[in-house]
Amino acid sequence: MERHIKTKGLVNLAILLVVTLGAFAAAHYSGSVAGLTATALLGLGFLVALISFFQMGLELREREERLELDELARKTPGSALFKETDAERFPARRALQQFEKYFSPALAVLLLLLQAGGVWGLWNWTARASEGPLTRPFVCMALFGLLAVILFFRGVYSASTARIERQRLMRPGAGYLLLGSAACVAVVVALGIDGYNAPQEAEAHEFQKAGFYIARGMLVVLGLIGVENLITLVLEIYRPRTPGQEQRLMYESRLVGLLCQPGGLFSTIAQVLDYQFGFKVSEKRFYQFLERNLAWIILAQLGLLLFSSCFVVIEPGEQAILERFGRLVPNRALLEPGIHIKWFWPIDKVYRHRTERIQSVVVGAAHEEEEDEHEHGLGVMQWTVAHKKGELLLLVASRPDAGETNESGQAEMAVPASLVSVHIPVQFQITNLLQWATNYSNPAELLEKLASREVVRYLVNVDFDWLLTSGRQQAAELLRERIQKRADERNMGARIVFVGIQGVHPAVAVAAEYEKVVSAEQEKEGKILEAEGYSAKTVLMGRAEASKRLAEAEAFAARKTNDARAQALLFSSQAKAFASAPGVYAMREYLDVFQKGSAQARKYVLMVTNTQDVFQLNLEDKLRPGIEDVPLPAPKTK
Repeated sequence: MERHIKTKGLVNLAILLVVTLGAFAAAHYSGSVAGLTATALLGLGFLVALISFFQMGLELREREERLELDELARKTPGSALFKETDAERFPARRALQQFEKYFSPALAVLLLLLQAGGVWGLWNWTARASEGPLTRPFVCMALFGLLAVILFFRGVYSASTARIERQRLMRPGAGYLLLGSAACVAVVVALGIDGYNAPQEAEAHEFQKAGFYIARGMLVVLGLIGVENLITLVLEIYRPRTPGQEQRLMYESRLVGLLCQPGGLFSTIAQVLDYQFGFKVSEKRFYQFLERNLAWIILAQLGLLLFSSCFVVIEPGEQAILERFGRLVPNRALLEPGIHIKWFWPIDKVYRHRTERIQSVVVGAAHEEEEDEHEHGLGVMQWTVAHKKGELLLLVASRPDAGETNESGQAEMAVPASLVSVHIPVQFQITNLLQWATNYSNPAELLEKLASREVVRYLVNVDFDWLLTSGRQQAAELLRERIQKRADERNMGARIVFVGIQGVHPAVAVAAEYEKVVSAEQEKEGKILEAEGYSAKTVLMGRAEASKRLAEAEAFAARKTNDARAQALLFSSQAKAFASAPGVYAMREYLDVFQKGSAQARKYVLMVTNTQDVFQLNLEDKLRPGIEDVPLPAPKTK
């Protein structure tokens, strides 16, 4: 490699650095989202040019080292210098090999991560950044135009040098120079469109429409480059290694390289295939045949594609409208289910509609929420939680309570109206497709507006409490009839199948207070029932207690009377016994009393015949019984 190639690489690197900084300053000053996205592409180009410039230095050192050793070998043959190992003799070659083996794939992976991170981060950022206004867009447009010219001429020169002198290390930088030039031209277009619309349209200051789409297009290109880089890394793992074959630049993008040589598409593909498979795929007959006849093959495929568009299949449950050059085809405007033949696209176009499918629009909900409702349903609906985003608040009649007074005691007149949140699905079926699709540009939206108007008109004439309780079914049927009548008046070709009132509820802001009122009423009813139950329980228990005490008093009186009568009869009997035998009666009474009194006492019987004996009695109780205290069993009788 000659030194002037490295100088050219340094110039490319310096130009990319200066242009990147200038583009960032201009884009940041103007607030252009497309300009800032183009700066990201230029920054990646600067990184690739820096890696390429570093490898240029390694290859230049390796070439100079090889020339010096060849010169020494000619001057001093057989020297001990040449008996050393390759690692000791060729340090520059070893450094280049280590770079190609380890650092080049690592840098390619780093580049892939930067590309993926840039696409991921900038994709969401562009939507937010596009909301800002532009500052002096035409001045920045001129600056980006100048940068595009500089990059274009330098890129063309570098690409021509790389192709003519076969300098592969010049290709990556040249490709990103031309890519940066195209990005700057796109920024010029975006600034021109948004800057031209800014004085005329108020929304142009709030959203950079052209800049947003061009920035997203640049991110798509960056994503494709990242995908190509990933595929290259994967294929490099399975590529057959051929000794002496030139190592491919891992950080080089063939997609970007096509900008350098747009006419060499087949040559680029041939180089990729030759490098990947390890042999000359471009010399095979099939490849040469494909290269000669690719245009005819593409034309044949396009013709086959157009021919296939002459046949259309309408599925069961569908109907279609056939248009030719934007007008209905006479006598064939409506296509029924089956196979039909028409002129190829774009002469004839078919618009399909599911006429047998039950469709729906929702009154009082945001459009983006309708699809989720159809798939998952509303589930459990609570008044204190918003059912859907953007629910519509409507006025509904309310019957005032009688006897309402203010603090001064005077009658108070409340406004007989309440606010309700509305989420009403209106289901319909298309009955006349031509009327539905041709009379109005957006019939579903029109039907939603008609339904909303009828709902508003109906709610201001109906009682709120009746609607939330027993009048739901009647209200739904009446609304269905009214909406159907309005749709028929406008020849919409639709049949209203169902109107759901289940989504009508008090406003979320007052739902908690409304629930408190309902809860208080339920609590009042509960207290009344509890008091009635307590009253019934207390009365019955009082009656039972009175009956109990009366029965106890009667029993006590009867017992006392019987006791007194028994005592009188006993006394008369005792008097007769005493009169008959006073001594015996007294002794018997004494013995009865003695028997009762000494029933629990220990008794000792002394016979009067042994008066000379002296008895010593130990009246202490034994702590434990002895053998003499064990009772003997009675003898068994045979």
